[in-house]
Amino acid sequence: MAPKLATLLIFLAVFYLARTTNSTTIKPSSSFIKSSCATATYPALCEKSLSPFAKTIQTSPAQLARTALAVSLKQSQTTQAYLNKLKQVKGLKPRERSAVGDCLEEVSDSLDRVSKSIKELKNCDRVKGQEFIWHMSNVQTWVSSALTDENTCMDGFGGKVMEGRVKSSVRAHITSVAHVTSNALALVNNFAQKH
Repeated sequence: MAPKLATLLIFLAVFYLARTTNSTTIKPSSSFIKSSCATATYPALCEKSLSPFAKTIQTSPAQLARTALAVSLKQSQTTQAYLNKLKQVKGLKPRERSAVGDCLEEVSDSLDRVSKSIKELKNCDRVKGQEFIWHMSNVQTWVSSALTDENTCMDGFGGKVMEGRVKSSVRAHITSVAHVTSNALALVNNFAQKH
């Protein structure tokens, strides 16, 4: 009876240790995302927005860059939909409606550039050397331009006359897009340097 009890206790101890070790082990993909995001402009946001895609990203710098661009694209689409709805709200002052319309135009341009960048980044998988550099340069230029568009969006809300809920709400959405786009640009640049 005692040997059976000892065997059972050893088995339970090994089982417990195995479960504890597995639950505290950091997966390589999570570690990769965390270390890659450390170089991004907004590291905590970077890690938070990309961690749900760890299984897809694994430890691939190319997939990390593609996923970061996809996150930026999704956030741009959400912001575009918000601005479209906001532009239709009754009670907006004419100057607010105009600023929202201008901002919507900038976000649409940004969305287009990020979308083109995702397609162009796929071309980088099939090429090397100067051709890789050319495609990557396109991606970097377009993402950088998208970030400029997002920042330009707030220009129409300048001055004290424009202070208020509309400006604050638009700023929150634009800041969110700009932050994930900035992170995407940093990860694209890292991928380009490592290739």
